Amino acid sequence: MNDSEFGTIKLHLKELMEERNLSLTKLSFRAEIQRTQLKHYYDEDIQRLNMTVLSRLCYVLNCTLNDLIEYIPPEDSK
Repeated sequence: MNDSEFGTIKLHLKELMEERNLSLTKLSFRAEIQRTQLKHYYDEDIQRLNMTVLSRLCYVLNCTLNDLIEYIPPEDSK
């Protein structure tokens, strides 16, 4: 079985930042997260989610975890 058989996780960081007119640099500063680490979240190029990073993002973006992360179930191949 490959991972896509279980569905995928979608991060909505890019959309939330655009809605709030925040750059990576501004968000990095306000959330006290290294810009390079934040860029990985922005590009959805991460292997493991960090609870501290998620908490800081939700705080600064004034959103819930449900606003930031979405689980997309696998398509039914039957």
